[in-house]
Amino acid sequence: MSKTPLRLIFGFILVSLFAYTTWASTRQPVWEWQGLVSEPDRWWTIATLIDAYYAFLTFYVWVFYKEQRWLPRVGWFVGIMLLGNMAMSAYVLLQLARLRDDQPASAILAARNP
Repeated sequence: MSKTPLRLIFGFILVSLFAYTTWASTRQPVWEWQGLVSEPDRWWTIATLIDAYYAFLTFYVWVFYKEQRWLPRVGWFVGIMLLGNMAMSAYVLLQLARLRDDQPASAILAARNP
């Protein structure tokens, strides 16, 4: 994968999350956030959801790199977007299970799946 798509993805995430967080801050200070119990709180709830899904997308970029076939790429994307950290944990556990006993855990980070 070249650097350009990564720069575009992560540049967009940085700028849009910063912009939305700044905008939400003008509606309500973060320390006054109470979830969904009152009207202005929805802005911080939305900001939290955006942040979570950007984290899912960030993790998925690694999955996209590791998986070379399209079916696993699509399947893991759907799983991560629907199940979040549960799917992400399952993916890491699967990668760890594929390691040989003599390999360190760090071997899962850069090695691509066949």
